[in-house]
This record gives sequence, structure tokens and C-alpha cells, in this order.
Amino acid sequence: MTTKKGQQSWHFVLLTIALAPVIALLWASIVLAPMPAAIAALQPDAQLSVDTTPWLVFRPVGQEPTAGLILYPAAQVNHRSYAPAARTIAAEGYLVAVVPMPLHLAILGAERAKGVMDAFPTVQQWTVGGHGLGGTMAAQFARKHPDLVQGLVLWASYPANADDLSTANLQVLSISGTQDGVTTAASIEAARVRLPADTSFVVIEGANHGQFGWYGAQYGDKTATITREAQQAQVVAATVGLLRGLQ
Repeated sequence: MTTKKGQQSWHFVLLTIALAPVIALLWASIVLAPMPAAIAALQPDAQLSVDTTPWLVFRPVGQEPTAGLILYPAAQVNHRSYAPAARTIAAEGYLVAVVPMPLHLAILGAERAKGVMDAFPTVQQWTVGGHGLGGTMAAQFARKHPDLVQGLVLWASYPANADDLSTANLQVLSISGTQDGVTTAASIEAARVRLPADTSFVVIEGANHGQFGWYGAQYGDKTATITREAQQAQVVAATVGLLRGLQ
């Protein structure tokens, strides 16, 4: 015989199951939108072409880049928020693609880099990377496809426990900020053993989590003590340095 307490427990379980999709959709609907500077960066000009679907792609006009960078956005961040950085990197002679994610969660689209690679066969050398959760999923992609990826860029990110890249033939760059309240220095340090021994670690003094993109303040983050422009300049310079080192 089912007791009243048992019936209540089952009702709670059933209600939780029924509401789970609704809760997930509501949570995913909280998206950090691109700032005006990011929207402005979407415009093509004489130097760069810009495609906005199915991915955000920047390419130098009149060139066929042989090296490319694929970026995954952080959780609940609109992919266009990385347009200024992507544009600046592309201006150095690279194809740069920023990939939108299902429900704005890279964990649901970790394999999407493959579609970009297939669409641009003239690119012979690929680097994948991302911000926060996006970087973690890019690391997973790199582990699963060692034949496709030569470089990995982690912006305030680190590989998950299941993604050991310590013996991978891969050039890796980890960029973090001293004011990051989301991806802590301790978590990056703990994941160091899962990265190649020659991984380059760049720590930006005064940088926080949100200023790796152009989407405003982020819950749980600390206040940056440098400007977004100054942080972005260092992020872009370090990333371009890795791309050049691969050529």
C-alpha cells in the first residue's frame, strides 16, 4: 500500500520531470546580449568580408587564408559578443569563425567546429578555442579530433577532467585575468596537468571574465581594474601570437 508520504514524493518527482524542460528553457533564455561595439563590428568593409549565418565569419578580402580560428562563446552569451576580437584577429590574415550554440550552451554543440572546417577546405591549419564553457568544449573537440586541430586557445577556461591533452601534439594558449570571478585561478591551475607541458599561460593583470567579450557585466564576476579595450588588446595579441607560431 502506498502511503500518503509516498504519494507526495511521487507527485513531486513527476512535477519536477514535467517542469524540467520549462525550467531549462527559461534558464537558457537569459542571454547576455552584445554591446553596441560588437554590433558595429559586424559590418564588412574593403579589408574584411563578414558572414553572419550560419556562423559569424570574418575573412580578409582578396585572400584565401590557409589558417583559421574557430571560437565557441561562453555559456549564455550571444556569439556576436566576440565580433570585435574576431574581426581584429581576422585582419591579421586569418579566417575567424564564431559559432552560435544551441540554447547558447556550447556543451550542446561541441562538434560544431567540424561543420566550419568542412565549409572552408582551403584552410589547412585550424585552431579552436573559446571563452569559459566554450573553451572547455573546444578542448573536448581538440581531444576527439587530434587530426584536425593544431592549436587550442582558452580564454578564461580549462579542459574538463575527461579531456586530458597532456600528451597531445597541440599548441595551447591559456589566457586568464586576475579579477575573474567566474573562472578562478585555482581552477585553471588545477587543470594544468591536463594540458601539454609547453602550454603558454598568459595572466592579464586587472582583467575579469566579462571583458573577454563585449556583453556587459556578468553575475559572479569581479570588477575589472583595466578597461575592456586594454584587456581585449592583450587577449587579441596573445591569440595572434599563437596563430603566428603555428605557421
